[in-house]
Amino acid sequence: MGEVVEEKKEPDSKRVHTYPLIRHSDMNDEMKTEAMELCVTACEKFSSNNETAARMIKETMDKKFGASWHAIVGEGYGFEITHEVKNLLYMFFGGNMAIMIWKCS
Repeated sequence: MGEVVEEKKEPDSKRVHTYPLIRHSDMNDEMKTEAMELCVTACEKFSSNNETAARMIKETMDKKFGASWHAIVGEGYGFEITHEVKNLLYMFFGGNMAIMIWKCS
């Protein structure tokens, strides 16, 4: 009679993004582009030290867009923040590296 053929499914694999993936932002386009490029540069330059990458992002954003910027670079964290409107960027880079920057006076 009829044979039943089972298809082998490959196990679900995680999607690895090698490009910047913005999850949420309320910045204007110009600021968002500059911030995204800065985050990528910092994460590539300090790939083994997230704290140094976050410090570079914070200090550069303070110089370019005024004081009181905050930055988090890492994997597997949650957050709840209060921020100034039009001053938030949450993105991923290099797969599972999350970068969060916001301004709060």
